[in-house]
Amino acid sequence: MATLSSPVRVCRGILKEIRAVQGLNYRQSLAYNYVMDQFRKNKVTGERYCRAQQEAHHAAQTYLCLLSSTRNHMILHNIYHGKGNRSTEQMAGVVGLRLPTQPGGKGWEK
Repeated sequence: MATLSSPVRVCRGILKEIRAVQGLNYRQSLAYNYVMDQFRKNKVTGERYCRAQQEAHHAAQTYLCLLSSTRNHMILHNIYHGKGNRSTEQMAGVVGLRLPTQPGGKGWEK
């Protein structure tokens, strides 16, 4: 089983994803307030250590993974999804390839 990163790192990661979606005024959003309330509510003290806190941390880690994966998916979707008809050369360039040229210079290649 993989170890969980620290709760502060998870909280910062979630807030980073919220900021990426909402812009600079993300602190006034309901999502920001909800995340901060949940992290404050599930904070571990010296007197309290229970399975519920670990479950909340795991749920937060999973939510962070969902947010970052969704953002990465949208970036890739915008890059590679159809933007109309493209030529073969353009599509090869999108994936980092070049088409071969005719050796010998027959005169019809570009």
